[in-house]
Amino acid sequence: MYDRSVNSPVIPLPTPLATTAAQSALVRVADALSEVVAGKRPQIELALTCLVAGGHLLLEDIPGVGKTTLADALARALGLSFARIQFTADLMPADVTGVQVFSAASTSFHFRPGPLFRSLVLADELNRAPPRTQSALLEAMGHGHVTVDGVTHALPRPFLVVATQNPLDLSGTYPLPDAQLDRFLVRLMLGHPPPEVEAALLVSRGLRHPLDSVQPVLDADHVLRLQARASDVHVALEVARYAVDLVGATRQHSQLERGASTRAALSLMAAAKAHALWEARDFVTPSDIASLFVPALAHRVALRSGAQGAAAREEAAELLAEIVRRIPAPR
Repeated sequence: MYDRSVNSPVIPLPTPLATTAAQSALVRVADALSEVVAGKRPQIELALTCLVAGGHLLLEDIPGVGKTTLADALARALGLSFARIQFTADLMPADVTGVQVFSAASTSFHFRPGPLFRSLVLADELNRAPPRTQSALLEAMGHGHVTVDGVTHALPRPFLVVATQNPLDLSGTYPLPDAQLDRFLVRLMLGHPPPEVEAALLVSRGLRHPLDSVQPVLDADHVLRLQARASDVHVALEVARYAVDLVGATRQHSQLERGASTRAALSLMAAAKAHALWEARDFVTPSDIASLFVPALAHRVALRSGAQGAAAREEAAELLAEIVRRIPAPR
């Protein structure tokens, strides 16, 4: 039992799904999404892993590769309420969280929820909003509630943010500070589809948008049960020590100004537990840790080189991949 805010009811924790049922649910959702975002099965599975771990997803890529489509398709396939917020330089925090509105009939104020009060929120081009508006997401992403005029309001469960940004176009943007980046469990690039997939898309795309065919595979309760199943996945002490060794190596690396934090280590383990469900396992293996190490931590370290944008992303990924290769995994 828990109580996230003064305005939230006490809600019983969901009963976890069986491990095999969790695997089946994940595969069915991934199959549905693959019909919309073709040729991107690994990226789809990583996005689902992030959401099942209870984390938020940062899609960082050029325009036109399907970031918005993936977020919309995720909401439809998971049966979740959805809102898209287009972040711009003139967007105010109240445009995201909601406002207190005066009612003449009752001569009192009441809270009008903003678009943030959906289960899956697409924060499109997040880095185009000023820092004050970006920070409006911090409380929501970190704690599952927002505070307006001193009153705390609980957000729906589950609550998932999928944010996008273009790493190449920095004109008129406000780079996300470390505290904001740290709220994202995974940073992911979709990339261009394979040539054969892109050619088939050009032939098949007609008047009907692929999103129109996406039907709910799960619902909100099902997603909560998936998250509960992931939370219950067992972690052996030697596997936890392997994760600590990897994270510790980032703190001692000569090319990293700042290594990964303890919060980053906790996020890595949460993602690894969700990753285990793809193989119907109720325990984490070193391969789960290794496969999530780069996407979960590359945006949480600081480089000594001072590289920016895409160059920084690639350098960080290479350094972390080298750590995985260098540190032996327990048998």
